[in-house]
Amino acid sequence: MLKIGDFSRLGQISVRMLRHYDQLGLIKPAYVDPESDYRYYSLDQLPRLHRILALKDLGLSLDQIEQVLRENLSPEQLQGMLALKQAELSQQVQETQLRLQRVASRLAQIQQEDADSPYEVVLRPISASVIASIRCIVPTLMDMPTYRCGASDDLYAWLDKQRLDPCGPEIVLYHFPEYSETDIDMEFGIPIASKSKLDLRDPIQLSTLPAVEQMACVIHEGLLWDVGQAITALFTWMGRNGYASAGSFREVHLFGKESAKTGTEPVVVELQIPVVPQSINPYWAKNL
Repeated sequence: MLKIGDFSRLGQISVRMLRHYDQLGLIKPAYVDPESDYRYYSLDQLPRLHRILALKDLGLSLDQIEQVLRENLSPEQLQGMLALKQAELSQQVQETQLRLQRVASRLAQIQQEDADSPYEVVLRPISASVIASIRCIVPTLMDMPTYRCGASDDLYAWLDKQRLDPCGPEIVLYHFPEYSETDIDMEFGIPIASKSKLDLRDPIQLSTLPAVEQMACVIHEGLLWDVGQAITALFTWMGRNGYASAGSFREVHLFGKESAKTGTEPVVVELQIPVVPQSINPYWAKNL
């Protein structure tokens, strides 16, 4: 037998809540001293207490917990319920982290509204290149890290089998004419030296990125999640200088493999977008 205070420490629950559960009939003391009215619990009651606390963490009310306990769920059934709740909470944490990162990025943008931009946009030509790539539709922004790291792993594994080394930094292309948070048309690519005599397998494809006469470029140094500040600077420069986008947005990784980064390390990224004078925009004219 354990005193109620010792049982509370063992079960990591307050004495007050144990008394409340006693009143509700969820878990009663194994013995109550008739003279002192002091409550004692046995070790055999610990599994029941664990079930009560687990069901409470699942969000069930005390009445619902009482009903579930009457059904005498097996440990496997309870584990399954907890695993589903764990996955749900993990998803909520990821979504909250994403919102926090976006709020921080927006706050930084607002703070810089009256200050000179730390980014310098340059206009330069880009030569053509051959890339091995995987193109996919990413359901949401939350899914982007998973899809990008998956594409990266598949591409590097394929390069190893082909005994090829990258001849340039990773590049991510976004094939859409406007911002979207769902169904994002993304292509993850790695430059290679040649298209010839390669054993292709789905979903890996080979393509040639055409030369671009005028590419607006900006370098971002910092967290990858803060890249939105550089994107703002890039498109602000375009608007002020009379340019419009004329092709897919490019993100060139100058820091090595994205899959080797934790997400909390600073990176160096070059953002690129083909541009033409505002009055001429043949790319989006034929793709809209």
